[in-house]
This record gives sequence, C-alpha cells and structure tokens, in this order.
Amino acid sequence: MKLFRGSAVEQGRGAAAAPSKARLSRRSSGFAELVKSLEGTEPLCVLDLGSTSAGNIRFLTERGHKIYSEDLLQASSDPELASTNEQGVPGVDSKLFLNENLVFPGAQFDIVFFWNLADYMDENLVKPVIDRLWSLLKPGGLLLAFFHTREAGPDAPCYRFHIAGGDLLEMQPIEARRDGRKGDAGSGFRLQRVFNNRHIENLFRDFASLKFFLARDNIREVLVVR
Repeated sequence: MKLFRGSAVEQGRGAAAAPSKARLSRRSSGFAELVKSLEGTEPLCVLDLGSTSAGNIRFLTERGHKIYSEDLLQASSDPELASTNEQGVPGVDSKLFLNENLVFPGAQFDIVFFWNLADYMDENLVKPVIDRLWSLLKPGGLLLAFFHTREAGPDAPCYRFHIAGGDLLEMQPIEARRDGRKGDAGSGFRLQRVFNNRHIENLFRDFASLKFFLARDNIREVLVVR
C-alpha cells in the first residue's frame, strides 16, 4: 500500500488508476449536502471506495483533509475470491475478501464515499461490506451511496465518480480487469440488482439515519449517518 504524504493519501490493495474514458457530468444533491461537512475548519479522514482519483485527492487535500482510496469493485473481481455455496451457486468469498480489503482501525473515518458499489458488487459482499464500513466510521460519520432505480435498465454502465466541486461530479465509465494484470481490460461491470427504499433501509439498519435524494437520471442518492 502506498502512502503519499502532505495530507496523506492511501491507495488500497488492488486499486488502479481509472481508465482514460470520456467523462460525463452530473449534479448531486447528496454530495452537495455532504460538502457542508468538508468546508469546516477541522481536518477530516475520508475513505474513497474507488480507483485513485487525482481530482478527489486535490479537492480534499486542498481543504486540509486526509484521503484513503480502495478500489473495492476491482478487488472483488479477483478470481482467487471465487467460491461456491452449498447450493452450488457461484459467488465471492466475503470472509477472504474482508481479510484483504478495508483493513483499517475501527472508527477511523469521518466520511465514506461508497458511490454505486452496492449495485455492482457480488451479492455475497454487499451486506458484509456495509457492516465493515459501519465499524470504520466514527459515530456521526457520513456515508454517501448511489443506487439505480428500476428504470435504469440492466445495461446501465458502471461509473467512477470524480469530484469536480460544489454539487458537481464527473462520471467515468470503468471496466473490469479479470485477471488483475495491467492493461488486461475485460467487459464492463454489470448492474447486479436494483434496491428499493425498503432494501436500502435494511442495508443500513444499524446506522443512525438515512436521507434520500431522487435524481433525474434514475439514480437514488442516500446520505447515511453512522
């Protein structure tokens, strides 16, 4: 794991720079709400669960905050994590995954950018990862997550989100590298499921509160308080 000093930036195991793809812009009410916390005078510790983003690093460190990055989606595609349950259904070994990822001291982070991971991760990982993030957030800490609505369709592309400032995010399509070797691009990550409000509330049932924002692009944004 690499640590870049200044305001520290840590790149998690399996993280890789986002592929060079054309970016789209979108307004985010959830992010705009969260930014209010970032504009305070106290330095915060932030966990960005995507490949390393120069824009995100710059936005946060210029405000005196410390940022850590882990590319959980890419890490979850590691073939060594493949497992089969008692019914013969293939999936990902969540215990092995969490032994190698999100390995931080408890209550370390003030903010977690979870982005759209829940919609694209293997079913076996979603709830265990949410539970791990609960333990990593400080009481009162914030988590920002995006969920597709049913109207998005099964071919909705997976994006890496880059902070552009204010309420503006840039979205960059990402692809899976199936064997983990640099330059070996596979097909894009596919939408695995669509969560409704009740499912989302159940995912975050151990958290203190949730606030929903419904965007025009078939995305439901959720700001969660630990």
